[in-house]
Amino acid sequence: MSERGYTATKDQLRKRLARIEGQVRGVSRMVDEDRYCIDVLTQISAIQAALDKVALGVLDDHARHCLLSGGGGPAAPGAQADELMGAVGRLLRRG
Repeated sequence: MSERGYTATKDQLRKRLARIEGQVRGVSRMVDEDRYCIDVLTQISAIQAALDKVALGVLDDHARHCLLSGGGGPAAPGAQADELMGAVGRLLRRG
């Protein structure tokens, strides 16, 4: 199996994702308990920020390992830039 950019920090990544998963379950409980709308929205915003932080970390690992270090990404600089910008574009698109 190939090593990925996030391989070195996989345990930390899993812990962050587990915390986010717990936050999502907490929001579900808030909805079940008919909590105040703004409180629910505040927690959703925190989840989105946490996911953004994880995504940026994975993107940074990708750029440094997969692109700059030849870890399985495209070899040509133009193709690397296209791949990186495509990933950034997907991260920035929201509803």
